[in-house]
Amino acid sequence: MALAGACDSGDGPTDPTDPNPGPTVTETFAGTLGVNGGQTFNFPAGGAGAVVATLTATTPDDAVMGIALGTWTGVCQIILANDNASRGNSVTAVASSFGHLCVRVYDVGQLTSSSTFTVTVVHP
Repeated sequence: MALAGACDSGDGPTDPTDPNPGPTVTETFAGTLGVNGGQTFNFPAGGAGAVVATLTATTPDDAVMGIALGTWTGVCQIILANDNASRGNSVTAVASSFGHLCVRVYDVGQLTSSSTFTVTVVHP
């Protein structure tokens, strides 16, 4: 399975390269980041198509974090990252087939105390 993509400022999903994409699934992951911390969540992609991970909530509201998409092989092998994400920013990739993917949210050195987050992933 291959994953390719680009960072996005949160304007919404982009069209996948497959002209006949299958149904999408929306998953929401939430957690708390400590200073220098990170959390990884894995999920199955049911086929080829767009994969969009959006940082939908943070506390404090203006927190800056990293958000990344990758392939899951027991660890998250990062393919695409945005190290300067705030609420509403997203990372968009295209999965070439079914497989196991992951999203990672992490401190990029800007947190001075714990911060909560919610990330929403839309995928095939």
